[in-house]
Amino acid sequence: MLMNWLLVVLGAAAMPQAPEFAPPVRMEAEGKIVKVEAPGYAAPAWFDVDKDGQKDLIVGQFNGGKMMVYKNTGNGKLAKGEWLMAAGKVAEVPGVW
Repeated sequence: MLMNWLLVVLGAAAMPQAPEFAPPVRMEAEGKIVKVEAPGYAAPAWFDVDKDGQKDLIVGQFNGGKMMVYKNTGNGKLAKGEWLMAAGKVAEVPGVW
């Protein structure tokens, strides 16, 4: 019984702690800071929107459920943001609020 408890305690001590994150990075697109609308909830993500093999930055906007796409131009550079389009219109994600 003591051996079982000892294994539990030692096993718990060896488990990884809270995740560690890299320091925040201020993103720029064509020399301008990537900004989001207030009140926030931007939910940035990387996804290859144009299927060129480079992940593009997508930043959601709380206001209207729109998404801004910053295409990856290589070497850590991003193009000016453009709204994500669908069927010739600015795409919108329906709100739940």
